[in-house]
Amino acid sequence: MKNVYFITGNAYAGKSTMVHMLSEKYDGIECGENYHNRLLPELDREAFPCLTWSRDLEDWHEFIRRSPEAYEAWVDGVSRECEKLELQILPQAAAEGKPVFVDTNISLETLREIADPHHVLVMLADPEISVRRFFERPDREKQFLYRLIMEEPDPEKALQNFRKGLERINSQERYDRFMRSGFQVICRDERRSVEETLALAEDAFGLERKL
Repeated sequence: MKNVYFITGNAYAGKSTMVHMLSEKYDGIECGENYHNRLLPELDREAFPCLTWSRDLEDWHEFIRRSPEAYEAWVDGVSRECEKLELQILPQAAAEGKPVFVDTNISLETLREIADPHHVLVMLADPEISVRRFFERPDREKQFLYRLIMEEPDPEKALQNFRKGLERINSQERYDRFMRSGFQVICRDERRSVEETLALAEDAFGLERKL
């Protein structure tokens, strides 16, 4: 996968935006957030219990009612299962010969084994921002979850419970693990333009910039 470029990190760091912009600029293949969902309908429940749990969920209020600990365990399980799917999809994408830009769930440990270290970029946002601004994003999934929370008998209690789960998956410990990964890191800076961040990503990947 010599032509695959991986972007990993925590929430609200700009990973999907960079994957999209790089793919457009370099005529590449975009594997954006949740790109592996196209395989979701055919997944076996026993082999992929975390991904199929949400796929087969009938009452989505159960999703936001889980304890923070259960939410964290589910998110980690989803990441492990997504890694399996990504490792199926990416060799096929790479075989097309174009650069492939991936917003990835693949673990740091696996990336060290399969990827050129100069083809992995970590993007990070302050963990507090990742939690506080989670529902400020306009995408449908997050707004759907927010509506579910507002429908609860005690919306404020439900919101605090969900945020505690977000705090666990965007913890300082996880942030520090990314920082110490040995891969190149870009930290979110509100003073920096998207174009300036793109330039940093290009430099990190050693891409020759196209005008």
